[in-house]
Amino acid sequence: MRAGTGLRTIHVAGDAPSARPVFFFDLADPGCYLAAERILESLPIVPEWEPVHGPRLGISPPPLDAEELAEAVGAAGLQPLRVPPSWPLDSRLAMLTATYAKGGGRVVAFSLAAFRQTFAAGRDLADEATVLLAAAASEMHPRAVLRAVKLRSVSEALESACGRARAAGVRSLPAIKLDGTVIEGPDAVELAAATLGRGR
Repeated sequence: MRAGTGLRTIHVAGDAPSARPVFFFDLADPGCYLAAERILESLPIVPEWEPVHGPRLGISPPPLDAEELAEAVGAAGLQPLRVPPSWPLDSRLAMLTATYAKGGGRVVAFSLAAFRQTFAAGRDLADEATVLLAAAASEMHPRAVLRAVKLRSVSEALESACGRARAAGVRSLPAIKLDGTVIEGPDAVELAAATLGRGR
């Protein structure tokens, strides 16, 4: 399935060790959706979820192969795929909301809800209504969300996250940072789980 770019591991020289994995994701990427639905159960350590905007990293979602994606979704035991109305998806609003959600400790709940609104309900990720439905499902007030996504501080926080991804060497999504190593691609969750398992 072309929901990722294949498995690739990058060793980043001089990176400070961190005991907690970091999961870099964009809500417009179907590979990130599949990874997000597996990562909490698969990794022995709860990862930090780091929202990034793929286009700011020079990363675009792959061409949509709906048949292969539907097969992968079915194999993962998820709700049947409903393809959003436009492709590629514009995730800027959603990623600003995810960044705001992270500041309030709700990034996982919001992100999973947004992924499901997009790939299980087939809603347009760029539509304000889609974002607010996901926000409501994660107990975020719509008016607070609409105010937050216009704040310079939220935009700067998202840009800072993109900067951290660049510094780590992220070149495709989904990506999981383990200490000085970045694991990318459709099998990133499984390889990260195996790597962490060996270290325990």
